[in-house]
Amino acid sequence: QVRLVESGGGLVQAGGSLSLSCAASTRSFSTLSMGWFRQAPGKEREFVAAIGQGGGAAYFADFVKGRFTFSVDNAANTVYLRMNNLRPEDTAVYYCAARDGSSWALSLENHYDYWGQGTQVTVSS
Repeated sequence: QVRLVESGGGLVQAGGSLSLSCAASTRSFSTLSMGWFRQAPGKEREFVAAIGQGGGAAYFADFVKGRFTFSVDNAANTVYLRMNNLRPEDTAVYYCAARDGSSWALSLENHYDYWGQGTQVTVSS
């Protein structure tokens, strides 16, 4: 069992930046693939970004490319989502997810085994 704890959400003005972190309680962090999803009010949860097992290649949804970056600190069992140039439409609850092993479809929710509780990001105009 892997427990994921997100932090770093908050309120920011449009054009600002926030960094989210997701700490994983596991002895096998390097075997995990990690992802970020978000859910805005009244909308379905959607893929934001993912990184392959052991900190491999990162993948991003088109609407965040060039604005968000994904980094990994293997020593701290933590991944980070740096969000720049935030827009009001980025307002959502952001969830961290983890999968044991690799996947060919890290943009799909059902490819993940563990989920965090979510952290609210609100971008004001």
